[in-house]
Formats: sequence, C-alpha cells, structure tokens
Amino acid sequence: MSELPPDGIEITADIGQIASGPGTGEQRAEALLEPLHRLVPFQGAVIHLLHPDRGIHVPAVSRGYDDAMNNYLISPELTEDIELLGFTRHRAALRICDLPRPEEQARGWVEYMRPAGFREGLAVGLFARDGRHVGVLCLHTDTERHPTVAARDLIGILAPVIANAVDPLRSITAVARMVGDAYAGIVLTRAGNTVPLPGLPGHCLLDVSSNVLAVAAERSSVKGGSGSFLHPNTAHDLPDGYTRITILASPSDAPHYLAAVVLLSPPGDLYGLTRRELEILGLVVEGWPNHRIAAALAIAQRTANTHLEHILAKLGTPTRTVAAVRALRLGLYVPPMLSGIPD
Repeated sequence: MSELPPDGIEITADIGQIASGPGTGEQRAEALLEPLHRLVPFQGAVIHLLHPDRGIHVPAVSRGYDDAMNNYLISPELTEDIELLGFTRHRAALRICDLPRPEEQARGWVEYMRPAGFREGLAVGLFARDGRHVGVLCLHTDTERHPTVAARDLIGILAPVIANAVDPLRSITAVARMVGDAYAGIVLTRAGNTVPLPGLPGHCLLDVSSNVLAVAAERSSVKGGSGSFLHPNTAHDLPDGYTRITILASPSDAPHYLAAVVLLSPPGDLYGLTRRELEILGLVVEGWPNHRIAAALAIAQRTANTHLEHILAKLGTPTRTVAAVRALRLGLYVPPMLSGIPD
C-alpha cells in the first residue's frame, strides 16, 4: 500500500465505529458516506447490494446522481457491468484509469457517467467474512485528481469492514445462533428462494423444491413467523428418526425480502410420543376433528380417540385444545404434508 492519505487513521477509525454500530444496513451505509467523502471528495456515491430474488444489484444508498444515472443504477445493465469488470470476483479497488479493460468497454461509464459530468471514479467489490459477494461500493468525482492512489489503496483495505457494515445477512445470522445445536440451515426469501446461511451448510431437506421448505414458508408467512416442527426421517418409530425444523422470523432490521431462517437440529425430547401420535398431533394443530382424523388415517374413530387419550396423558394436558397449544409451542408434531396425509 502507498502511504496513508491525510486523516487516514481518523477515517479508518470512524468507518470501523460505524461498521460495528447499531442500526440497519441502510442506516450504516448512509453513515459511511461522510468519512468516505473525507477520503474521496466525490460528487456521486452508491453502495450496491446484490438482491437474491431479483438477481441484480440495487442501491442501499446513493447520492449525487441525475435521473438517467438513477435509472441505470437499478437496471440489469448495471449488474452486467459489475460482472464484466470482475467486481463480483475480485477484491481490489480500481479507479477508471486502473481498469484492465479499455475505458470504452465500461458501458455505464461511457453512456451514463461521463455524460453526467464525472471524470474519474473508484469501485471495489464488497465481500463478507465468509467469502460471499455482498455488493459494490462506487465513488465518482468531477476531476481526474481524485481518487488518489493512497485513497484507492485505503478503501481496498477497508472494503471488508464496509462489507460487514452493509451485509444484509448480518442480523439474521445472529438470530440463527439462538439454535445452538443446529447443523444445517438456509435463509428463506419472501419469494420462496433460498440464500446460504453463513456458518452452516445447506441440506437436501432445505432445497427449494422440498416439502419441508414448503411447510416452513407457509408457517413463516401465516403462523407468526417463528416455531418448529418435526420431519420423520425413517420408517422406524425411534427418536433419532426425526429432524427438528426450526423457523426464526427475520429481524426487523434485516432487508424486507428476507423472510426467515430455517434450521435443522436434533429432535430433542419427544415426550414418549409415537410416530402415529406425532402425526395425529399435526392434524390436531390444524384443527381437524377426531372423525376426520380417523378417516384420513383409515382407522376406527375409537382408535383415534384412544390415540388422543394417550397424547393428552403424555403431554400432561386436559384437552385437545391445550395439547395443540403445547405441541405448537414445543414443536411436537409432524405437519400433514410431511406425513403424507392429504388435505
């Protein structure tokens, strides 16, 4: 790195304080513009974040652009330019004069930025600590004197700190740590897609096409956002024949398009409930009466009544309503979709 720019130490400290501070990612992105402006006296600035559902980069914050530029900043063209110039793969901060390609191949620069009066600029890819591409920081100036080499190099060093400040998964990852024995997980978006969860691997039960994820999506959108249920892994009536599926609602400071965290963990205490009893509890939770349960399971209603008696005794509850409430609270049921019972 070249020597530090003027006030480089103070600017570094300010950016670090903002990155570790409270607020939403958008609020931290907005706050970052002030120390960045002291480093590079820009006329235009934008921090793009990759939107997993739309597959494009969208601004978390932008400043100083006209209508044509603002339209470009939310267009697929912008994402194509980011990929073409390598900012989704490479971590070095680059000015326009540093680009490995001729300036004319940077379409956004030629068609939008130069006509808007910008003469130089800087961009750096933002990558989270786990290696995920988070987005891109871009600064534009009306003079070729800025950004300086020293400012470019310092921004390259600060890019991981800036990435952590604006990472959309930052708060939702903290929520996931509430389930300490989780061994797999994903982030579910409101459009029904999935995003890898930092720190945990994925799993076939959490594939977009899986019934588990369909149930989790329905629970997260309709039934309060958080909770847990059981998935039967085998045909054997054994405690280790189940996986616990936990849904944790996205915190309020996470981006709106992130709906919930879905985690896999060991089943925990099943209170001696059999496989059939856990299936029946799933139907009780759904509000099915005993005669409908009996018909769906092809058993006599007397048998269904006996199963309910056993369930009430094992859960220590006086009525099926109280049993349903406790089953929901403890996640002691198998949803009908996962037990193969039609609606």
